[in-house]
Amino acid sequence: MVVGGSGVDTIVRVDALPVPLADSVMVGPIEEWAGQTGGNVALGARALGLDVALLDCIGDDPVGALVRERLAEGDVEFHPVISPAGTRRAVNLVDAKGRRMSFYDARDPEDLRMPRDFYLPRLRRARHVHLSIMHFTRFLYDDIEALGVPVSTDLHDWDGLAEHQREFALRSDLVFFSAATTGDRAPELMRRILREGRASTVVATAGAEGSYLLTRDGGPDPYHVPATVPSAPVVDTNGAGDAFVTGFLFGRLDGRDDRACARLGAVAGAHACTAPGSTALIGRDALLAAGRSGSPEA
Repeated sequence: MVVGGSGVDTIVRVDALPVPLADSVMVGPIEEWAGQTGGNVALGARALGLDVALLDCIGDDPVGALVRERLAEGDVEFHPVISPAGTRRAVNLVDAKGRRMSFYDARDPEDLRMPRDFYLPRLRRARHVHLSIMHFTRFLYDDIEALGVPVSTDLHDWDGLAEHQREFALRSDLVFFSAATTGDRAPELMRRILREGRASTVVATAGAEGSYLLTRDGGPDPYHVPATVPSAPVVDTNGAGDAFVTGFLFGRLDGRDDRACARLGAVAGAHACTAPGSTALIGRDALLAAGRSGSPEA
């Protein structure tokens, strides 16, 4: 089960980042893709053959209709709660190397909540829960813990200081984050999450450098997992981190150890970069073949 984090990304392709200050900048065709972090994880997990339900608060609006359509096309079981604030959006600038800068529309009001009688029956069916870092999803933690269901989360570019992500970091069993902001401080942040929270495993993704894995029983230093070379030119890195999460979760639910899970995550993340708008969803057979060989073409 995935909770929260669906929406629509508007992709603007630019020559380079940062974009020069100008009154007008000529760009290529501007595209819209439904997904965002929770939607991408749900779609990626379903493409891998997992049974997936996505619960989220979205608007009864044209943007929300795009989300519903994309999830239906991906055969994801979707249960929306209608939010008067509407459906989340983001504008992502993507340069010629596939790097991005995202302007995220955090429109959810502070008092937005998912009704307990809505999510609890569905939570009881879950084998694993992945919480997107929406404010309203934090209020599910008590019930998740009471039911004994494992929970994961992706903190994205948490610097270790922002309060919004702290509860997610400390109350999840499996924690992902991007090392883009922390840089050399990533290992210490990983140790801190394990020391202060309940997580047994922390994964820091680092783009082309691969990822780093730290577990409670694996020693004090993170284990490096190299990146996988994409099978085609990099088109768009939007959703690569979400794809890594789906590959990792697939491996964990299949009973694999964390290092094997991280290698599967690397394959899925690399594959996601080969098409725009998080549309490159790798299938189970291709993931497992590439995970064995180290090549996404296998």
